[in-house]
Amino acid sequence: MNRTVLLLGAAAIAAALATPAQAKQGDVLIRLRGIIVAPNEKSGSVLPGFPGEKVSIDNAITPEIDFTWMAADHIGFELIAATTKHSASGRTGTTGSIGKLASTWVLPPTLTAQYHFVPQGKVRPYAGAGINYTLFYNEDASTALEGAVGKTKVHMSDSFGWAAQAGVDIDLTDKVFLNFDIKYIDIDTDARLSTSAAGVQKVHVELDPLVFGVGLGMRF
Repeated sequence: MNRTVLLLGAAAIAAALATPAQAKQGDVLIRLRGIIVAPNEKSGSVLPGFPGEKVSIDNAITPEIDFTWMAADHIGFELIAATTKHSASGRTGTTGSIGKLASTWVLPPTLTAQYHFVPQGKVRPYAGAGINYTLFYNEDASTALEGAVGKTKVHMSDSFGWAAQAGVDIDLTDKVFLNFDIKYIDIDTDARLSTSAAGVQKVHVELDPLVFGVGLGMRF
Protein backbone atom coordinates (compact mmCIF):
# COMPACT_ATOMS: atom_id res chain seq x y z
CA MET A 1 0.00 0.00 0.00
CA ASN A 2 2.78 2.43 0.96
CA ARG A 3 4.60 1.59 -2.23
CA THR A 4 1.46 2.30 -4.27
CA VAL A 5 1.03 5.69 -2.54
CA LEU A 6 4.65 6.60 -3.22
CA LEU A 7 4.32 5.61 -6.88
CA LEU A 8 1.14 7.66 -7.26
CA GLY A 9 2.80 10.64 -5.57
CA ALA A 10 5.84 10.39 -7.81
CA ALA A 11 3.60 10.17 -10.87
CA ALA A 12 1.67 13.27 -9.79
CA ILE A 13 4.88 15.26 -9.31
CA ALA A 14 6.21 14.10 -12.68
CA ALA A 15 2.96 15.09 -14.37
CA ALA A 16 3.07 18.55 -12.78
CA LEU A 17 6.65 19.08 -13.88
CA ALA A 18 5.83 17.87 -17.38
CA THR A 19 3.01 20.38 -17.79
CA PRO A 20 4.36 23.64 -19.23
CA ALA A 21 3.22 26.90 -17.68
CA GLN A 22 2.41 28.13 -21.21
CA ALA A 23 2.41 31.91 -21.00
CA LYS A 24 -0.40 33.03 -23.30
CA GLN A 25 -2.41 36.11 -24.19
CA GLY A 26 -4.09 37.68 -21.16
CA ASP A 27 -1.83 36.02 -18.58
CA VAL A 28 -0.17 38.02 -15.82
CA LEU A 29 3.27 36.82 -14.71
CA ILE A 30 4.54 37.96 -11.32
CA ARG A 31 8.19 37.40 -10.45
CA LEU A 32 10.06 37.96 -7.20
CA ARG A 33 13.78 38.23 -7.81
CA GLY A 34 16.95 38.95 -5.94
CA ILE A 35 18.98 41.41 -8.02
CA ILE A 36 22.52 42.75 -8.15
CA VAL A 37 22.79 46.28 -9.55
CA ALA A 38 26.31 46.75 -10.91
CA PRO A 39 27.00 50.29 -12.27
CA ASN A 40 29.36 50.69 -15.23
CA GLU A 41 29.97 54.29 -14.29
CA LYS A 42 31.75 56.89 -16.39
CA SER A 43 32.48 59.90 -14.24
CA GLY A 44 33.36 63.44 -15.19
CA SER A 45 35.64 65.56 -13.02
CA VAL A 46 34.53 67.14 -9.75
CA LEU A 47 34.40 70.78 -10.80
CA PRO A 48 35.48 73.45 -10.37
CA GLY A 49 37.60 72.59 -7.35
CA PHE A 50 38.96 69.15 -8.19
CA PRO A 51 39.67 68.84 -11.93
CA GLY A 52 40.76 65.36 -12.96
CA GLU A 53 39.28 63.76 -9.84
CA LYS A 54 36.43 61.35 -10.55
CA VAL A 55 34.03 59.23 -8.53
CA SER A 56 33.09 55.55 -8.42
CA ILE A 57 29.70 54.03 -7.56
CA ASP A 58 29.36 50.78 -5.60
CA ASN A 59 27.17 47.75 -6.35
CA ALA A 60 23.94 47.00 -4.49
CA ILE A 61 21.83 43.90 -3.79
CA THR A 62 18.08 44.08 -3.18
CA PRO A 63 14.79 42.22 -3.71
CA GLU A 64 12.72 43.17 -6.76
CA ILE A 65 9.18 42.44 -7.91
CA ASP A 66 7.99 42.68 -11.48
CA PHE A 67 4.72 42.28 -13.33
CA THR A 68 4.39 41.10 -16.92
CA TRP A 69 1.13 41.30 -18.87
CA MET A 70 0.98 39.08 -21.94
CA ALA A 71 -0.67 41.21 -24.62
CA ALA A 72 -0.32 38.28 -27.05
CA ASP A 73 1.19 34.80 -26.87
CA HIS A 74 4.60 36.14 -27.90
CA ILE A 75 4.37 39.75 -26.65
CA GLY A 76 4.55 40.87 -23.02
CA PHE A 77 5.00 44.16 -21.17
CA GLU A 78 7.04 44.11 -17.95
CA LEU A 79 7.16 46.74 -15.20
CA ILE A 80 9.75 46.36 -12.43
CA ALA A 81 9.69 47.82 -8.93
CA ALA A 82 12.81 47.96 -6.78
CA THR A 83 14.97 50.47 -4.95
CA THR A 84 18.65 50.35 -4.06
CA LYS A 85 21.12 52.41 -2.04
CA HIS A 86 24.48 53.36 -3.56
CA SER A 87 27.55 55.22 -2.38
CA ALA A 88 29.79 57.52 -4.41
CA SER A 89 33.49 57.57 -3.49
CA GLY A 90 36.49 59.54 -4.68
CA ARG A 91 39.08 57.68 -6.72
CA THR A 92 42.23 59.79 -6.53
CA GLY A 93 43.66 63.00 -5.09
CA THR A 94 41.80 64.93 -2.41
CA THR A 95 38.45 63.22 -2.98
CA GLY A 96 40.20 59.84 -3.06
CA SER A 97 41.73 60.51 0.35
CA ILE A 98 38.26 61.34 1.70
CA GLY A 99 36.85 58.06 0.37
CA LYS A 100 33.08 57.86 0.57
CA LEU A 101 31.61 61.22 -0.47
CA ALA A 102 27.85 60.67 -0.46
CA SER A 103 25.08 58.11 -0.62
CA THR A 104 21.70 58.06 -2.34
CA TRP A 105 18.66 55.87 -2.77
CA VAL A 106 17.74 55.07 -6.36
CA LEU A 107 14.25 54.21 -7.65
CA PRO A 108 14.36 53.15 -11.33
CA PRO A 109 10.88 52.13 -12.58
CA THR A 110 11.45 50.46 -15.95
CA LEU A 111 8.92 49.38 -18.56
CA THR A 112 9.95 46.95 -21.31
CA ALA A 113 8.20 45.34 -24.25
CA GLN A 114 9.23 41.69 -24.47
CA TYR A 115 9.24 39.07 -27.21
CA HIS A 116 8.74 35.55 -25.84
CA PHE A 117 10.28 33.11 -28.31
CA VAL A 118 8.64 29.85 -27.15
CA PRO A 119 5.59 30.82 -25.05
CA GLN A 120 4.32 27.22 -24.80
CA GLY A 121 7.64 25.56 -23.94
CA LYS A 122 8.97 24.42 -20.58
CA VAL A 123 11.97 26.70 -21.16
CA ARG A 124 10.86 30.13 -22.40
CA PRO A 125 13.55 32.65 -23.37
CA TYR A 126 12.62 36.28 -23.99
CA ALA A 127 14.23 39.57 -24.96
CA GLY A 128 12.98 43.09 -24.45
CA ALA A 129 13.62 46.81 -24.72
CA GLY A 130 11.98 49.83 -23.18
CA ILE A 131 12.25 53.02 -21.17
CA ASN A 132 13.40 53.96 -17.70
CA TYR A 133 12.87 56.91 -15.38
CA THR A 134 15.22 56.99 -12.40
CA LEU A 135 14.59 59.03 -9.27
CA PHE A 136 17.36 59.81 -6.78
CA TYR A 137 16.17 60.49 -3.24
CA ASN A 138 17.44 60.78 0.35
CA GLU A 139 20.83 61.98 -0.88
CA ASP A 140 23.23 62.39 2.04
CA ALA A 141 26.80 63.64 2.42
CA SER A 142 29.19 61.30 4.22
CA THR A 143 30.65 62.06 7.64
CA ALA A 144 34.13 62.03 6.07
CA LEU A 145 33.17 64.61 3.44
CA GLU A 146 31.58 66.95 5.98
CA GLY A 147 34.64 66.54 8.19
CA ALA A 148 36.79 67.78 5.29
CA VAL A 149 34.66 70.58 3.80
CA GLY A 150 32.01 71.32 6.40
CA LYS A 151 28.26 70.91 6.23
CA THR A 152 27.25 69.70 2.76
CA LYS A 153 23.95 69.41 0.92
CA VAL A 154 23.77 66.83 -1.87
CA HIS A 155 21.35 66.83 -4.81
CA MET A 156 21.32 64.37 -7.73
CA SER A 157 19.24 64.99 -10.84
CA ASP A 158 16.71 62.41 -12.03
CA SER A 159 17.30 60.51 -15.26
CA PHE A 160 15.32 59.37 -18.30
CA GLY A 161 16.81 56.70 -20.59
CA TRP A 162 16.40 53.40 -22.37
CA ALA A 163 16.67 49.82 -21.19
CA ALA A 164 17.32 46.40 -22.72
CA GLN A 165 16.88 42.93 -21.24
CA ALA A 166 17.16 39.20 -21.86
CA GLY A 167 15.97 36.34 -19.70
CA VAL A 168 14.44 32.91 -19.45
CA ASP A 169 11.58 31.29 -17.52
CA ILE A 170 11.94 27.60 -16.64
CA ASP A 171 8.90 25.60 -15.49
CA LEU A 172 8.85 24.05 -12.03
CA THR A 173 5.08 23.31 -12.02
CA ASP A 174 2.14 24.33 -14.20
CA LYS A 175 2.01 27.69 -12.38
CA VAL A 176 5.45 28.27 -10.86
CA PHE A 177 8.67 28.89 -12.76
CA LEU A 178 12.30 29.79 -12.17
CA ASN A 179 13.54 33.01 -13.73
CA PHE A 180 16.94 34.35 -14.77
CA ASP A 181 17.12 37.92 -16.10
CA ILE A 182 19.70 40.53 -17.07
CA LYS A 183 19.06 44.18 -17.89
CA TYR A 184 21.08 47.16 -19.07
CA ILE A 185 19.66 50.51 -17.95
CA ASP A 186 20.79 53.88 -19.29
CA ILE A 187 21.07 56.20 -16.24
CA ASP A 188 22.84 59.58 -16.07
CA THR A 189 22.89 62.08 -13.23
CA ASP A 190 24.43 65.41 -12.28
CA ALA A 191 25.47 65.50 -8.62
CA ARG A 192 25.64 68.90 -6.91
CA LEU A 193 27.55 69.24 -3.63
CA SER A 194 26.90 72.52 -1.83
CA THR A 195 29.67 72.73 0.78
CA SER A 196 30.62 75.21 3.49
CA ALA A 197 34.35 75.35 2.75
CA ALA A 198 34.66 74.42 -0.95
CA GLY A 199 31.57 76.10 -2.37
CA VAL A 200 29.46 74.30 -4.96
CA GLN A 201 31.04 71.31 -6.67
CA LYS A 202 29.43 69.36 -9.52
CA VAL A 203 30.11 66.04 -11.19
CA HIS A 204 28.36 64.30 -14.07
CA VAL A 205 28.11 60.52 -13.78
CA GLU A 206 26.82 57.95 -16.27
CA LEU A 207 25.84 54.97 -14.10
CA ASP A 208 24.54 52.61 -16.86
CA PRO A 209 24.18 49.55 -14.60
CA LEU A 210 23.83 45.91 -15.47
CA VAL A 211 21.09 44.34 -13.35
CA PHE A 212 21.41 40.60 -12.74
CA GLY A 213 18.33 38.84 -11.33
CA VAL A 214 17.28 35.35 -10.28
CA GLY A 215 14.01 34.35 -8.65
CA LEU A 216 10.66 32.64 -8.84
CA GLY A 217 7.56 33.55 -10.80
CA MET A 218 3.91 32.59 -10.92
CA ARG A 219 1.42 32.70 -13.76
CA PHE A 220 -2.11 33.97 -13.17
